[in-house]
Amino acid sequence: MAGHNKWSKVKHIKAVVDAKRGKVFSKLAKEITLAAKHGGGSPDTNARLRTAILNAKAQNVPNDNIERAIKKGTGELQGAALEEVVYEGIGQGGVALLIEVVTDNRNRSVSDLRTIFSKLGGTFADAGSVSYLFSRLGEIRLDKPSLEEDTVMEIALEAGADDIIGEEEEWVVYTPVDKLFAVGGAFQAKNITPKSQQLIYQPSTTVTLDDESTARSFLKLYDALDDYDDTQNVHANFELADEVVARLS
Repeated sequence: MAGHNKWSKVKHIKAVVDAKRGKVFSKLAKEITLAAKHGGGSPDTNARLRTAILNAKAQNVPNDNIERAIKKGTGELQGAALEEVVYEGIGQGGVALLIEVVTDNRNRSVSDLRTIFSKLGGTFADAGSVSYLFSRLGEIRLDKPSLEEDTVMEIALEAGADDIIGEEEEWVVYTPVDKLFAVGGAFQAKNITPKSQQLIYQPSTTVTLDDESTARSFLKLYDALDDYDDTQNVHANFELADEVVARLS
């Protein structure tokens, strides 16, 4: 599956540090709020909310934060009106970018993202410019050392998954959009808790960055987009050539 090894190559270059934990908590809380807003505050009947809570607990988000986010979504607590928007862009080397944003001010977010692209050498693109290069899929990540490949494959494929990829520390299970919750539930039924479970945009083709300078410039743009307060997820169709990874490490 195109692009499946992107994270395995990037993780040891772009490490997650404790300083970003507050931003991680904020992103997870926004997803919980939106899930509760659109599907109600009960995880038993709201699959999106159930997944959002699962992801939050995997990142050690306190229960009080989770409950507060749910109540904001259901209107029990006052909070800013949030909306979901996907913006598109092009980075160095022709890399396609989709930026999932949750915002209470669309005009501010558009302006801020345009500025980031402009300052860091990318192009803010019109809707439809690059989105056709991606497919919407479900993605489930599992702890690899604790699970045998045969076990993962049997559970995933029987529940309707499309593909299973082995990365350095994780099994990555890809599903059709409408099978994400069923496959995740199948693992839960076997007392296997996913590290994360979410809908993603999977690139159909990838661009390999084999020039160190281009790769460094692109990663600066990627980091800035990912660190932006309103960003939930950034999806890109890039790979890093092995020799570039070695020089960046």
